[in-house]
Amino acid sequence: MTAMAGGFSGGGLTLDLPFTGAWLTQNSPARRVPSHGTDLLGERYAIDFVGVDTDRRTGGRTSWGTLAGTEPAERFYSFGRPILAPCPGVVVDRLDGEPDHEARRSPLALVPYLLGQRARLQQGIAAVAGNFVILEVVPSRVYVALVHLKQSSLLVGIGERVRAGQPLAECGNSGNSSQPHVHVQAMDSRDLSVARGIPIAFRNFSEQPTRRSAWTVREIGIPGEGAVVTPGIFPDSNH
Repeated sequence: MTAMAGGFSGGGLTLDLPFTGAWLTQNSPARRVPSHGTDLLGERYAIDFVGVDTDRRTGGRTSWGTLAGTEPAERFYSFGRPILAPCPGVVVDRLDGEPDHEARRSPLALVPYLLGQRARLQQGIAAVAGNFVILEVVPSRVYVALVHLKQSSLLVGIGERVRAGQPLAECGNSGNSSQPHVHVQAMDSRDLSVARGIPIAFRNFSEQPTRRSAWTVREIGIPGEGAVVTPGIFPDSNH
């Protein structure tokens, strides 16, 4: 992919990571495309990030729900973390009324939840995306969506121009989300129902592919599946 730093070229879009701290990469287009197994809703090159602690854990204390049921979204490190604008742009759409539901990390709870994805899609975009912000990358007419945001946390309104790094909302567990995380995608339309995905890459981040790996600084790239990433230079990075 040939992506123009700070904007769009024929190959895709280069973004900043939309957060601070350490996050685990899931459903990365570095592993497969479509990254989420579908081209619907502009998801072809989408990527997910889940907040973690220094031991790569996504959530705090465990209970019976960890093994066989659901858990409060507040138990997970992502929940409530600030989500930042990954590029300059204009807010062209937003939704902030969907509830944050219980989280699931138990395989016993995940299976029936995954089987219900088709039904949620039939309910409409809100049931899948939850709360979201869509930015237009002016003047390219490319759009960036940040999805599964926390209810009542959005800080920006439609028509507002934002700068890269500006707080937009907080990470939540709304929509089709098994545990709190932020879903990021670029697309050719502001309308999720007809949008087609556009390739994305990220700039200036540190990446640790596995727990035992050294941290490496990447000037531009797509985080690998299962890698932990943090913006900028991690103190133990090789550079």
